[in-house]
Amino acid sequence: MKIQTNALRLITIQLLTFALVAFPASIRAQTHTISGYMTDAETGESLVASTVFEINSKKGAAGNAFGFYSLTLPPGSITVQYSYAGYEAQTLNLKLSHDTTINIRMKQNNVLQEVTVTANRANTGVQSVQIGAVEVPIAQIKAIPSILGENDLIKALQLLPGVQSGTEGFTGFYVRGGGPDENLFLLDGVPVYNINHLGGFFSVFNNDAIKSVTLYKGGFPARFGSRLSSVLDVRMNDGNNKKIHGNVSIGLISSRLNVEGPLGSEKTTFSISARRTYFDILMKPFVSSSNNTAGYYFYDLSGKLSHRISDKDRLYASFYMGDDVIYASSSDWGSIEKLGWNWGNMLAVGRWNHIINNKLFMNATATYTRYRFDMNLNNSSGSKADINSMSYKSGIHDYSAKLDFDYSLNPDNEIKFGADYIDHTFRPGIFTSNEEGSETVIGDKNISASELALYAEDNINLGRNIKANLGLRYSTFFVQDKYYGSLQPRLSLRALLADELSVKAAYGYMSQYIHLLSNNTVSLPTDLWVPVTKRITPMQSHQLSTGIFYNLNNLVDLSAEIYYKTMNNLIEYKEGASFLGSATGWEDKVAMGRGWAYGIELMAQKTIGKTTGWIGYTWSKSDRLFDRRGEELNFGRTFPAKYDRRHDINIVATHRFSKKIDLTATWVFSTGNSGTLPMHKMEIPDIPGSEHTQSSIDYIESRNNYRYPNYHRLDLGANFHKQTRLGLRTWSISIYNTYNHMNPFLIYPQEDWEYIPGPDGSSVRKSSIHLRQSTLFPIIPSISYTLSF
Repeated sequence: MKIQTNALRLITIQLLTFALVAFPASIRAQTHTISGYMTDAETGESLVASTVFEINSKKGAAGNAFGFYSLTLPPGSITVQYSYAGYEAQTLNLKLSHDTTINIRMKQNNVLQEVTVTANRANTGVQSVQIGAVEVPIAQIKAIPSILGENDLIKALQLLPGVQSGTEGFTGFYVRGGGPDENLFLLDGVPVYNINHLGGFFSVFNNDAIKSVTLYKGGFPARFGSRLSSVLDVRMNDGNNKKIHGNVSIGLISSRLNVEGPLGSEKTTFSISARRTYFDILMKPFVSSSNNTAGYYFYDLSGKLSHRISDKDRLYASFYMGDDVIYASSSDWGSIEKLGWNWGNMLAVGRWNHIINNKLFMNATATYTRYRFDMNLNNSSGSKADINSMSYKSGIHDYSAKLDFDYSLNPDNEIKFGADYIDHTFRPGIFTSNEEGSETVIGDKNISASELALYAEDNINLGRNIKANLGLRYSTFFVQDKYYGSLQPRLSLRALLADELSVKAAYGYMSQYIHLLSNNTVSLPTDLWVPVTKRITPMQSHQLSTGIFYNLNNLVDLSAEIYYKTMNNLIEYKEGASFLGSATGWEDKVAMGRGWAYGIELMAQKTIGKTTGWIGYTWSKSDRLFDRRGEELNFGRTFPAKYDRRHDINIVATHRFSKKIDLTATWVFSTGNSGTLPMHKMEIPDIPGSEHTQSSIDYIESRNNYRYPNYHRLDLGANFHKQTRLGLRTWSISIYNTYNHMNPFLIYPQEDWEYIPGPDGSSVRKSSIHLRQSTLFPIIPSISYTLSF
């Protein structure tokens, strides 16, 4: 307890230091503050992380996640420029003599609209302190060709350096050598535990409901925690406060609807989006009959309500719910069998924004999130006594409260601090069978846990063109009468060598208190979320990164980043273990080990003009070692992670021929993932006196001993727009895997036998192993129709 007391004291001292330095400094210096919100002039949507810059003093500030900005300057004549990528910059000349509130409405620039991964310069680019951060505008995501016409946020992010996709066509998300559970996915600030539909074929994010997307691959600010590898911060639309607006989209396998607008006045807005597939309808003629029926579908439903109480107070309420559903039933001679299988997320958010003064902004949030997996199988013969059933249930649900503050001390100090509390309930997995009234229950009991985090960070100008983000995060986790605490320093530095050239470096220490148990290369609903326990300790990571950033003639951004990361207390299933199969708890089925990853990321991106896009290259390596006594994997030797991949090349190009036609092409190349395959057979000799005859068994030399073949494909997409009396009509045509390359989805060994002459002239049977390949996605054309009104 002494360690945690000292850590809490350190956090308290830091916060008090900020306050003691802040208020006397603001009294001594004769300064005034301009503050307000930056919004879209046509829709009223807040502009996330906008930029405010005073030209004469070269002092500036960045807006926060809700569009609020604050800039403190000496009195006198000033020239302030407001900017946001894709919008026309606005310049104001005024005489600053007192604190002033200025709300800015920005107009979109339809001539040179920027639609690439650097949506603005507040968090990314040459001038920013942040390294490893990427902002992806929704316009770019919607332009990228996709399978069956379903544009997907996660698949778009897979085209960025440092992000790997895993299995072809699926939304696996592996960042800088980390595992799939080491990514924090936030939807309006709420963690989403399962981001996949259809085993990862689609993600849960509906592009129509999204306003902004920011991916942090390293150098995390102190306000983020709970994961080792990345943070994906997704913000939902607030709603158009000018008029009712929306769109309807119909594709080959799903349809989407989005509607937003004001409720009564501009003070209250709403946004609601829905999506549903119709696999079950398309499959019905093939799988259903008078006695049998089966189907599969998934859906998403999200909404947001915003209300401006006053210029200083705003309320938000948002929700998301989505499920994958498999159902089947069969009846034969009075016997009825039914299968119900569903899994999905639900979350709800309540938020209050309050401007305490023109320098201090508060955001108070209460949230609920839940992921559940339920499978039920029933067999009945008409009477209650003859009903047999089997079920498996697992999941996690959280209640949380969070308080965040943004304090603009002066242009050289932008301070953020706050606290976050989460109440977790884990259901690691319960298997229940009921046969003729006798019930059997196998599995683990629910586990309750609580998590608390305090953080403080300062985006500080150190002079001589050097800026830094100094942060400290202290987190605690209490479970099964066991307390874990972690003090996590964060540091990012930027040295500006010229207006268009900078060098950056970052260090971060992270702790993670939850694990995802999986032994699959494809995301499945049977993957289990479990917490640390008395026996399973928290995962920990140290990451170092550095890079150089250059802007060429305000047209092309060039960057090169290097990273090195260590990871401790990773867990994997022991050999042959899975989520089912024994009465032992999950803690007895896993082994603990460590890992490390390092790599180089290169990127060139063009952000202005009719042709935009990027070229990215990644060289990376990720290894694992599980050598604890009694928990050895791979005989205690180092082995490559299953998502280890040496080379990745991604090229994305979009060309806008006119307002009516735009074309996008993507080309992807990567060396193969690793996998475990039996490459040899081991002969089992005859046992004298037994009926056993000589045979052989598979022999595997090491874990992940096989490297898959290289992967590459070309995708093309075209959008044709036309303004009609009903609204803007868009036909989208895309071709996935245009040149029909047979990329491997699955590699498996097949034993072939042949007879060869023996030494005595008789025939001897000899076996040999050949590898066979399955391809899941050949060339796939698709078409979709969208009407925006």
